Amino acid sequence: MTAPSTFGLSTEARNLHWLLSNLVEEVPGVHSVTVVSSDGLMLLSSDPGLATAKAAGGQRGPRGSSADLATIVSGIGSLTVGAAKLMDGGGIKQTMVAMDEGSVFVMSISDGSLLGVHAAPDCDMSVIAYHMALFVGRAGHVLTPELRSELRKSMESAQ
Repeated sequence: MTAPSTFGLSTEARNLHWLLSNLVEEVPGVHSVTVVSSDGLMLLSSDPGLATAKAAGGQRGPRGSSADLATIVSGIGSLTVGAAKLMDGGGIKQTMVAMDEGSVFVMSISDGSLLGVHAAPDCDMSVIAYHMALFVGRAGHVLTPELRSELRKSMESAQ
């Protein structure tokens, strides 16, 4: 993973970048991670260079990149919220999709923001879920509207 530039960002934004980098580097089997706002915009990414290349019309990047993952996470989040409403199930805490060649995990952070992880098919799902919960616990209270705006602007300027 190439570390995104955090120059000029607030302490809270730098801390979130550090938490995201830590999640990717420390948890075995994790391919990519993204944080998506309630309106579907990517706020943080484990591989921002791929998002930039894609936005500029460059190469698509590998399947499962954070740019692709952000789109998937946003869609899964919307679908599960709708399903929960139809079933009077309350709020969504976590969604997991297991496939032959990988897994996708989606966990609510706060105010509709979501954490998405794309992992290897042989990953330890309980370890990934645990580390996602740690991230959410640490990030949820600092992911204010002001910080979300700052993160959006930093993603846009990177593009």
